[in-house]
Amino acid sequence: MVASKRTPAAEIDALIDKVAHAKGVVFIRNGTEHTATEAAQHLARKRKAAGDRIKTPEQFIDKLGSRSSMTGKSYRVRLPDGREMDSATWMTGLLEEVRATR
Repeated sequence: MVASKRTPAAEIDALIDKVAHAKGVVFIRNGTEHTATEAAQHLARKRKAAGDRIKTPEQFIDKLGSRSSMTGKSYRVRLPDGREMDSATWMTGLLEEVRATR
């Protein structure tokens, strides 16, 4: 039996859901801290605004999830242990988790 493959759109949905449920993670956007739920809502709004220009999860991370479209400043993520990293790096790891659970 062959495992069903998620569509790119379904992978993006799953990625946004993973962001929304990231416990203890703080998102830093243009110097302001946001909860995981707020970050997921923001990403969902950006995705909707982008329409069909975003076709893959990688494009989603690169074009919408990694930096502010207004300032160009990279989004950051503070993990529960206090480490910070660029959101693109963190979200790429989440995408790998999404793909591992097909």
